[in-house]
Amino acid sequence: MRNIRLSHGLLSAAAALALSGCVSLGTKPPDELLKLTPEESAPAGATVSAQLTDAIFVMDPETDRGLDVLRVPVTVDAASVAYLKDALWVERPARQFRSLLAETLRARTGQMVVEGGDFETTGRTLLGGRLLQMGYDAQKQAVVVRFDAMRTDRGTGPVQTRRFEAVVNGVEAKAKPVGAALNQAANDVARQVADWVK
Repeated sequence: MRNIRLSHGLLSAAAALALSGCVSLGTKPPDELLKLTPEESAPAGATVSAQLTDAIFVMDPETDRGLDVLRVPVTVDAASVAYLKDALWVERPARQFRSLLAETLRARTGQMVVEGGDFETTGRTLLGGRLLQMGYDAQKQAVVVRFDAMRTDRGTGPVQTRRFEAVVNGVEAKAKPVGAALNQAANDVARQVADWVK
């Protein structure tokens, strides 16, 4: 029994050392902050005139505590999560994803899109949901963005839900390539959601 425990301990230590290059437990600020930027945007000077009751309202996605931080989560295995070294978001990922989704909706639908606020119950379409994953998978060496969208169209039927996902494979476990891949995957998911809504 002692040998089994010792072997298990050595395996755990080896795994920790293997991840030490991409995982950070320190508090030193990184040289760069990560930000989501829309690949599709409404053109400058574009105006939309509509009643607030006809708008699409995009609400903050819900998240678990692992995503409700400024650090980028690294899925080590099914039971373990760490954080990517030298990588911090400029703003919480759920809020950034909401803004990215809203801008993508503006560009792809041409409709009035409002983010959050106190008027959520008056819009024609309410769009929210749960951001399940937005981080790095160490075992797959991939970035994953997964979003469970929830859509309510006023007076036209029940609540609809749908899961959207984008994966970027072959990503090095460093802040710059992971940040670029997260932006790519988040834009992919935003486009999928916009096409579902319009």
